[in-house]
Formats: sequence, structure tokens, C-alpha cells
Amino acid sequence: MVLKIKEIDESQAPLLDHLIELRTRLVRSVIALAVAFFVCLYFSEDIFSFLVQPLTQAFPQGEGRLIYTKLYEAFFVEIKVALFAAFFVSFPIIANQLWAFVAPGLYTKEKKALLPFLVATPVLFVAGASLAYFVVMPTAFKWFIGFQGTRGGLKLEALPGTGDYLDLVMQFILAFGISFLLPVLLLLLNRAGIVSRAQMAAARRYAIVAIFIVAAIATPPDVISQLMLATPLILLFEGSLLLMWLTERRRAKEPVTDEGAPDQAGTQVE
Repeated sequence: MVLKIKEIDESQAPLLDHLIELRTRLVRSVIALAVAFFVCLYFSEDIFSFLVQPLTQAFPQGEGRLIYTKLYEAFFVEIKVALFAAFFVSFPIIANQLWAFVAPGLYTKEKKALLPFLVATPVLFVAGASLAYFVVMPTAFKWFIGFQGTRGGLKLEALPGTGDYLDLVMQFILAFGISFLLPVLLLLLNRAGIVSRAQMAAARRYAIVAIFIVAAIATPPDVISQLMLATPLILLFEGSLLLMWLTERRRAKEPVTDEGAPDQAGTQVE
């Protein structure tokens, strides 16, 4: 019994060390987010002006307007803009802290295997967000503005509110940015052995249906936005299958070695 208690006491020290390190990483991440928030709050008007450009281009020259119907709405829009921008500004630091916490527990081969995914994640997210900002949003907004006119002798005019517009912009950017991470998810599942390329290819029709469902939920209820999200997602899905095929061919050509295999004691040898 004494020996058992001793073993438990010895096992507590590494656990406490990990918890202390986790707390340190989280505190650094929160500090980075807070600093980025106050910096972005100072430039919130400029950031919001940048986000408004797709709507400005959708309106005829000099006719567009943004309104707010609640006295505090404009203030909270600036807060949301600063927080939204601060997350992207501080994300490299947050990701670095997360990696610094996880990396010591990984083998060298595992670190090398994860590195391409770490690089691809921000690249694909920025690609999706850029597609939303530069292509999808201007097209969708022009289509929405096209409903202006006269109905029954009354003028029908688009008067978007600042809060509603910001929510719509964030929905577009997050929906396209996160959806573009589909290849990272599929390739990670494939590398982990959870799904194979043959399984994904056999489920292609179901995947396409799921993509259109996700596009319908993630975007505003208009066909244009849904098609603009579903089409690149289908291409990314097919591209993931191609990468899986190339990876399988490369693995088949590599010589089989005992490196990284478990030894007789059940531990992994590097």
C-alpha cells in the first residue's frame, strides 16, 4: 500500500508541471489577444471601412448608406470589429503557444508529418476568406441590391444596418475560411488511418450532398452564395483524393524499415 501511494505521489509531479505549463500558455495567448484587441480597437474605423468596401461597390456611385437604429449599435460594432480582427492578428501567437505545449510530446516523425498541415491551415483559411471578400461578397451584394426599385407606387430601398452588415460579413468570411480547411481534415483522417482514399472515393456522392448542405447552412439563403461555396469545396474534396493517391503511391515505393516500430518492451524506438 505504501508503494502504491508513493507511485501516485510521483505521478502527480509531471501532471502538475503540465497543468502549470498549460496555464502559462493560456495566459500568454489571452495577453496576446488582449493586446491585439486594443490595437485593433484604435484602428476599428479603418478596419470596418475595409470590410464595407464590397457593399460600397455594390451600390451605385454615391447612393449607398449604412444606418444604425439603436444608439449603442455603432459602438458595439466597433468592439466586434476589433475583437474579430484581434483574433486573426493574434492567431499566430496563439497557434505557436499551442504547438509549444503539444510538440514536446511528439516524436520527430510525427512533428514532420504535422508540419505541412500547420502550414496549410492558415494558407487555406486565408484563401477561403479572400474568395469570400473579393468575389462572393461583391457578387452577392450586387444581387441583393438589385431588388431595389418601386413596389406598388412605393420606393423599395436597401438600408442595411451596421450590426447586421458586420454579422453578414463575419458569416461569409468564417464560413468560407473554415470550409476551405476540408483538405486538412480529410488528409489528417487519412494519415491517422481512420478513412482511406478508397472509402472517400466510394462515398463521393454522399460527400457532395453533404457539401451542398453545409453550403446552404453556412451561407445566406441565396443560391449564388451557396454555389460559390459548394463549387470550390467539391474541387478541394477531389484535390484531397488526388493527394491521398499520390501519398499512397509514395509510401508504396518507400522501403520498409523497422524505424519507429515498438520494441519488445512495448515502447517506441526512434
